[in-house]
Amino acid sequence: MKPFKYEIFTTIIEKQIRSGILQEKDKLPSVRQIKEKYNLSTSSVQSGFEYLMIKGLVISSPRSGYFVAAIQEENIPEERITLPIVTRDETFMKNMMFTSKRASESNSFNAAMPGDLLIPQKLILRTMQEVIREKGAALLRYYPSNGMEALRKHIAKQMGAYGCTMNPDEIIITDGALQALTIALKSVTKAGDTIAVDSPCVFSVLEVMMHLELKVIEIPVHYRSGFDAEYFRTACKENEIKALVITPNFHNPTGIIMKDEVKKEVLGIAETYQLCIVENDMYSDLYFEEQRPRSIQSFDKKGIVMTYSSFSKTLAPGIRLGWLYAGNFYAKSERVRFVLGRTVSPVYQELVLKLLQGNSYERHLRVFRKKLNQQAMQVLDALRNSFPEGSYFHKPQGGYSIWGQLPEHTDMQKFYQYCETHSILFTPGHTFSFTDKYDGHFRVVFAERITPESLTLLGKAGKKVKNRLL
Repeated sequence: MKPFKYEIFTTIIEKQIRSGILQEKDKLPSVRQIKEKYNLSTSSVQSGFEYLMIKGLVISSPRSGYFVAAIQEENIPEERITLPIVTRDETFMKNMMFTSKRASESNSFNAAMPGDLLIPQKLILRTMQEVIREKGAALLRYYPSNGMEALRKHIAKQMGAYGCTMNPDEIIITDGALQALTIALKSVTKAGDTIAVDSPCVFSVLEVMMHLELKVIEIPVHYRSGFDAEYFRTACKENEIKALVITPNFHNPTGIIMKDEVKKEVLGIAETYQLCIVENDMYSDLYFEEQRPRSIQSFDKKGIVMTYSSFSKTLAPGIRLGWLYAGNFYAKSERVRFVLGRTVSPVYQELVLKLLQGNSYERHLRVFRKKLNQQAMQVLDALRNSFPEGSYFHKPQGGYSIWGQLPEHTDMQKFYQYCETHSILFTPGHTFSFTDKYDGHFRVVFAERITPESLTLLGKAGKKVKNRLL
């Protein structure tokens, strides 16, 4: 893919700022100077400065130009969370409303899926029409139970560019990510087995574990490193753990990325205790920095990592097409997949294949990431400026969500009641665990259209907490 035209100068400025060559308050070259030096249009230069401002590297002063912004150090909490082994057997489905209900698009901060602003509607509908015209009645027949060969090859090729070695014959096309997770877990566990999962964890993943009657040990996500590897090591020493379910890149709900050295350490622990890693790679394409982060599977030399992903988070929630790289566990996974359904929608398979064969999907992702980044910074600023001292909102490095924590004195029930009354929808922290460790937390999703109205409502919610009226 060709870079944006403005990257010819923004890349240089960003490196100079991060390396310390350019310091806070240093004045940057004018629009006219950059335009002449790099032979760019005025709009391209302005887009470049807007990009640097979104990233928090540059500020604009009316009639004075652009200056290097103060790089704020993240005040990341250092405390470690300890979590007990919990087996929960009551229904969890009541929490679905917290992650899917929408009052209006502009006030919804709870649905982790692309909103109408981000869905490439014209691209998808146009491509789908082309597929229907070209394939005709063939779309009404069964496709291979493990998915189209051409589609599996494209996925393997795409992941190969990110350092992952995947045999296309060991990839299974699925009806979305949750089915891929279910297949993976049923391939390596049975009812009553113990598995580990990163915590906090989205309720739908916890629901799959409950449905499979698995015992769960929650391993805390670490704000700085991405995962508490020592906690995981201790859990493996003291328990017979069959698998680890983990989202290393742009974790949902925290938005945290696991450091590469921690990924390798987690992989080493899994090898030592002979357990399988089930890796959720759904958000890795939604990175805000220069390149896609590496997956755990890219470091795997012994075939103990199963990786799954879905196109519903990058294209549209209604496109139920995911995939699972089963690797060493393919034989069992293939049988499980067949039992869960004969084939995935031929229309969706042909649609995604056609998008991957050209450059339209990559082009869409570039625009998609830029808009997500812009909205993330808008929402983060509104949260940090409105909520009281003692609140914490983790700056996301990609993905869809911001993880927030309110001061201890906050009455969370009254907070949610206020938000519900004013149609401001967050996802409560208690839905992300079988424990009560996250009752003072909540998730804010920035994948919907962010408007002045929605930012105002965020501000009002923060002031409500700040005034201690809850």
